Amino acid sequence: MNRRFSEEQIRGYLAEAQAGVPVRELCARHGFSDASFYGWRIKYARGAGADARGESRKLRELQEENTRLKSMLADALLKLELLGNRHRNGRGGNGNGRERS
Repeated sequence: MNRRFSEEQIRGYLAEAQAGVPVRELCARHGFSDASFYGWRIKYARGAGADARGESRKLRELQEENTRLKSMLADALLKLELLGNRHRNGRGGNGNGRERS
């Protein structure tokens, strides 16, 4: 990847575009492709409206998945405990379920 432009320069170009300068004009003036510009916009324009909404949606989805996984873990641990109790209570001293005399 050719790193001809600093992050400050890139943020400046993005600000110019935000102010209304056409992307093609920016590209021609500063010598980068429109593909580079749109890639930079995705990479450096974090916190913009659409990105912030996407991040908050992703956070909400992760929180819901976390809640679901915690519930699954609690159910599995409860089943494991119940099986352990049944195993301990169901067996006699010699392992065959009958007491020794």
